[in-house]
Amino acid sequence: MSQVLEYSEKVMDHFANPRNVGEIEDAAGVGTVGNAKCGDIMRIYLDIKDNVVQDAKFKTFGCGAAVATSSMATELIKGKTVEEALGITNKAVMEALDGLPPVKVHCSLLAEEAIHAALWDYSQKNGITIEGLKPPVADISEE
Repeated sequence: MSQVLEYSEKVMDHFANPRNVGEIEDAAGVGTVGNAKCGDIMRIYLDIKDNVVQDAKFKTFGCGAAVATSSMATELIKGKTVEEALGITNKAVMEALDGLPPVKVHCSLLAEEAIHAALWDYSQKNGITIEGLKPPVADISEE
């Protein structure tokens, strides 16, 4: 028997009206992560100037919660320094969305990892070290 999932108004709003959908040409950093178990794939593009995230866009293939967490994650990192962006956790994304059903928490982990992967790409392209940044995982179901 399938269960009905309860989503917050914020989750439904970010799913129905996602912010920052698309790509950034010549992005400073691009991160792609997926979850092989559920099939969700998230790609985040960052425009970074003077160590500040000027813009963030995403493309996500997945469920409504994956779209909503991508949308919220890009909203949360805009205007932040690279170090502040690195500090945005899946819990911060979930809190900003007023929570997620337990079976959808992995979507917020995808968002956190996609940010980290984009920051990693940025650091590699520019030959810089971002304190606390680890190499990204391609599939979060491995963690």
